Amino acid sequence: MKLKIHVNDTTFTATLGENSSAKAFVELLQKGDLTLEMKDYGNFEKVADLPVSLPRNDTQIDTDAGDIILYQGKSITIYYDTNSWNFTRLGKIDNVNKKRLKEILGKGSATVTFSVKNAD
Repeated sequence: MKLKIHVNDTTFTATLGENSSAKAFVELLQKGDLTLEMKDYGNFEKVADLPVSLPRNDTQIDTDAGDIILYQGKSITIYYDTNSWNFTRLGKIDNVNKKRLKEILGKGSATVTFSVKNAD
């Protein structure tokens, strides 16, 4: 399953992980696109609260640019740099590097729309 992530004038695709958290996120998006105002945190991620809590599958992981992470079951983050913590990986943005992702997400807040990508 793939996601579409729209930020400003750029649309990314992302590959979802295989866990109950990612499945629940897809089920949420199948009800309609989700647009969130994502705030910058720590100069390494954008974060926003979800409208519902999702199941957690936390493990100690090291994040990298493009990782889409569920934090404490209630927040979604897009990493544009690295971190290490107990998180649930929902997926990863395809074919993007740290520099490009940081340019697109910009400084401060970013309006991000998540949707399910239809099969081509």
